[in-house]
Amino acid sequence: MTISTDVPVAISTDAPVAAAAPEDEETSGADLVLPLVVVGAVGALAGYAYLRRTRRARTRTTPGGTRITPPAPPLTELDEDSRTLLAEADTWIRTSREELSFAEARSGPAAVAPFARAVRDAESELSAAFRIRRQYDAGVPPDEPSRRHALAGIVGRCQEAGRRLDEEAAALDQLRALEGEIGEALTVAETRFRELTGRAVATGTTLADLAERYAPSATAPVTGYAEQAKDRLVFATTHLNRSRQAVDSGEAEGAVRQLRAAEGAIAQAAAFVDGIDRLAAELGAAAGMVASALTGAEAELSGVRGVLPTAGEWQQPADAGTGAMTGAVPDAGAGTGTGAVPDTGAGTRTGGGGTAEDARAGTGPGAGADAVPDAVPDTGAGTTRGGGGTAEDAGRATRWSRLPDAALLGVPVGELRSRVLHADTVLTSVRQELTGGRPYDPLDVLRRIVRVLAPVATGRAGVLPAAARLAAGSATAVADTFVTTHRGSVGADARTLLAAARELLDAASLTDLVRAHTLARQARELAEQDVRVHGNPVAGAAEHEQGAAGAVLGGILLGEDADGGPPPSFGGPHTRARRGLTSA
Repeated sequence: MTISTDVPVAISTDAPVAAAAPEDEETSGADLVLPLVVVGAVGALAGYAYLRRTRRARTRTTPGGTRITPPAPPLTELDEDSRTLLAEADTWIRTSREELSFAEARSGPAAVAPFARAVRDAESELSAAFRIRRQYDAGVPPDEPSRRHALAGIVGRCQEAGRRLDEEAAALDQLRALEGEIGEALTVAETRFRELTGRAVATGTTLADLAERYAPSATAPVTGYAEQAKDRLVFATTHLNRSRQAVDSGEAEGAVRQLRAAEGAIAQAAAFVDGIDRLAAELGAAAGMVASALTGAEAELSGVRGVLPTAGEWQQPADAGTGAMTGAVPDAGAGTGTGAVPDTGAGTRTGGGGTAEDARAGTGPGAGADAVPDAVPDTGAGTTRGGGGTAEDAGRATRWSRLPDAALLGVPVGELRSRVLHADTVLTSVRQELTGGRPYDPLDVLRRIVRVLAPVATGRAGVLPAAARLAAGSATAVADTFVTTHRGSVGADARTLLAAARELLDAASLTDLVRAHTLARQARELAEQDVRVHGNPVAGAAEHEQGAAGAVLGGILLGEDADGGPPPSFGGPHTRARRGLTSA
């Protein structure tokens, strides 16, 4: 075996191997681009999918999902929000109506018709909201989910009223064109101002005359009106002058702001002066109506008194049984009964405890000669004794058929007699007051007459409904003027009662008209209480001299700044404060 002793030779790595290196580098660079693109796309898709999953999880309503809505607010919070919106919506409408009157004075009724329609639409929405509020206050609906729904309805109605006014605000600004043609609008405001100044001076004479002719209570509703009218006129003077000065210096926006403040003050001064003149006219009309109203009330009472049984008449015998009670005026078409108001169409209830069917058939424990009725049937009612009625029964039925007011059917005779006696007492007192030679309050006299007569007779004919409507209308107008001129501080409760009183003014019955009068007086009392609680919104003697305090209370200025804030304009929540008021 031969072993090689040659030196090992290294394998050559010449050109063929070296030439392949560049090709490998180029190939690896191209191969890296595609994977990077794929990875980026996958990352983007993964991110998008994550966002989708997160959004779905947040909006999921199935168990385990995240709730998107916060917990429902407490019912008390919703209640307070609805009250706030009711008061604000009422203020939007009152302010819009006032500015619209100035626009109409300059441009005419046809030009402002679309805006008047918007105000009426807003009033309709607000009226519906007030009705829901009254039902809510009365406990209807009773369950919490339904009450939440009712409050949501109030809020929705008020918001719709505001939206309707907001959408017309820009068009009204175009119609008035105050920034470019303020001169005519200033002339209209100044003309009204001068007329009101003369009328305000005359109110002193009017009030003095009323104080001499009538009792102090007659003029109590307008106490302080003359002074407040002058306060508003002082405020209007200041801002009319500032508006003129702004026009002369070329400050169009400032002139418009000052004019709107002056227009609001003029409108409220007119409300005070009109209130005094209206009350004077109403007192005169009431004084001329008192005598005929008193006579009509006495005639109504006489008709009721004529059908009442005399003392001891129709008394139940001692053995009438446990079912016999004090008689009652039966319902129309009812049979006789046991002292309570009988059901319509019911048969005779007998002292021995028999059923109505037994009595109709002449059978049962109380049938026969011992079955004595304890209520008087109306004409056409069922029989009073087992076999048939007597001439005496027929006479009683005929008497009740002459009852002046069918609404009294079913009222216990004792209660009806008590009502008549009370009415007699009040009417006697009224007659003595009228003949006593001392001044009296004719509106209060009418109120007392219709109030005491309402439980006894409806008074559908004659002067009584007119008297009731005059008294209720006067009280409602007084409350409305107070809310208008103090709307910056009057809350929703007073406005809700006032809206209810207004709706009842068209009623036909004395009861509804008396109710309207009561609601109006309650509204005025609540409004006065709100003003007292609110206090003086602007401190400082200088502000009082310029009438700023009264302007803020009256809503002429929005009260957002130390100087009273901007004046409101036609519109809803988003447009009413579009004219800021700068200090001059």
